[in-house]
Amino acid sequence: MKKPSDISLTVCSYSHVLEIVSNKWSALVIYALEEGTIRYGEIKRRIEGISQKMLTQTLRQLERDGLVNRKVTPAVPPVVEYTLTPLGETLIPCMKMLKEWASEHYSVVRKAREEYDLGVADSIVR
Repeated sequence: MKKPSDISLTVCSYSHVLEIVSNKWSALVIYALEEGTIRYGEIKRRIEGISQKMLTQTLRQLERDGLVNRKVTPAVPPVVEYTLTPLGETLIPCMKMLKEWASEHYSVVRKAREEYDLGVADSIVR
């Protein structure tokens, strides 16, 4: 009898969470908000290379997911501030663990890739 699959993109909550945090911009926005409430322009300054369009889309998605709160204070121009929700804050320890893993092990991954690529190149030449 075949064992039923326990990994499903439609059912597995892990895959749904990966959808959120595997987006590089989402992860960087969450890190930018880690220390508390900040304004849109400050988030943009903290995240090198993010466009205004991408930052806006990312913040909207994180707000939709319940991870970020957006507060607009009426002024001229309006003051818009973002903060992590309590749910968003629960992601920080997990993301820090992944960041630590990357700091400790990514050089090994890079070396493995280089060795693999050399091996593939050698097999193609033969």
